[in-house]
Amino acid sequence: MNSSIPFSNGETLQTFRRRIARRLVRFAFGGGRNAASSAQLPLFGIHRILVCRISHTLGNTLLLTPLLRELESIYPGAEVDVVTRSPVADKIFGNFRCVRRIYVLPRHGLATPWKLWRIVRALRSQTYDLAIDPCVSSQSDRIGVLAAKATRKLGYVAAGKSGMLNYGVAAPPMLRHAGQVPVNLLRTATGQAAAAPYPPLDVCLTESERAFGAQLVAELVASNVECKPVVIGLFTSATGTKRLSAEWWRAFAEHLASRASDARIVEIVPVSGASLLGESVPSFYSSDLRRLACVLSGLSLFISADCGVMHLACASGTPTVGLFSVTDANVWGPYGSRDAVIDIGARTAEQVADAVPLPEKT
Repeated sequence: MNSSIPFSNGETLQTFRRRIARRLVRFAFGGGRNAASSAQLPLFGIHRILVCRISHTLGNTLLLTPLLRELESIYPGAEVDVVTRSPVADKIFGNFRCVRRIYVLPRHGLATPWKLWRIVRALRSQTYDLAIDPCVSSQSDRIGVLAAKATRKLGYVAAGKSGMLNYGVAAPPMLRHAGQVPVNLLRTATGQAAAAPYPPLDVCLTESERAFGAQLVAELVASNVECKPVVIGLFTSATGTKRLSAEWWRAFAEHLASRASDARIVEIVPVSGASLLGESVPSFYSSDLRRLACVLSGLSLFISADCGVMHLACASGTPTVGLFSVTDANVWGPYGSRDAVIDIGARTAEQVADAVPLPEKT
C-alpha cells in the first residue's frame, strides 16, 4: 500500500502511523520530550551497543552501514546488535566485524505476535551500555531504544518524536542525507570531528567475492578478465513514480552506447525478472543479494533511478550515477567521491545520457 495516499482528512498513511506510534510511546513510556543534552558519551567503557533501525527496505538498511563503520572506528572493542525488519539484513551486516547479533522483526508483527514476542524477550534479556535511535523521524526506532535495557540511550531531539532519552542531540539544520545523519548523531554525542569524511555505504565484500564478481562480468561481455573492459551496468527498475518507461531506457541505452563506443553495456535485471532492454544487451539476474553485490563490484559504472539497488552499487564500491526525478537527492542520492547525481527534470533520455560522466578505460 502506498504510504502517501491521503485519508479523507488529508492525512497520509505514514503520518497516521507515526501519530499512532507516538501515542503508544506516551502510553508505554510516558509523554515527556527530550531537550538537547550537553553531556557527551564516554569514549571508553562502552562495550555492548544496540542499534534500532526498524525498516524493511533495502535502501534504508544499506544506509545504516556508515553508522556501523563509525561505531567500529570510535568503539573498536565493542560489539553491536542490530534490530531491523529487513529480510536481507544478515547479507548486509553479517561481514561487519563489530556486529554480534541481528534481530529481524517480522514485517507484520501483529500478524505473528509469537515471533515478535520471542525477539522482544531475547532483547530484554540483554543489558547494553548504549542503545541508539539513529534517525530523525522514525518513531519505531525510538520505541525499540526505549524498550531496551540500556544504561545510555541516544537519539535525535526532533518534532514528533516522543519518549525520554538521557542523551539527546539536536536535529542537524543543514545535514540531511539519510546515510550521514546517523553518523552525525554519534559524532555530536561523542565530540568527535564532525568535519571528517563520512564513511561510505559498505557491505564488506571480501577479495574472493570481488574476484568472483569480476570473473562473472568478464563472462557476461565475453572478455578475458585481464583485459578489464569498461562495463556499464543499467538497472532499469524502480518503484512508483520513480520508474522510467522501457522506451525511455532503450533510448538512453542506445545513445549511451554511441557515446561510449568502447564500453560494454549490461542490464541488471530486478528480482521480478522483468527486463526492459530485452535481447539488445547482455543481462544479469540473481535473487541472492551478495551475488548481485559481487557483480556490481565488477562494473566500471552503474546507472539507475533512485532505488535500493542503487545504494547496493554504492555499498559495493562501484562508481554510481543516480537518476533523480521525484525524490530528493540531498537525502537519498549517492554521496561517494566517485558517485554522481543527474536531475532528469525535463531532459530527454538522450540528454540525460549526454550528462553521464563516463569512466576511463584502464
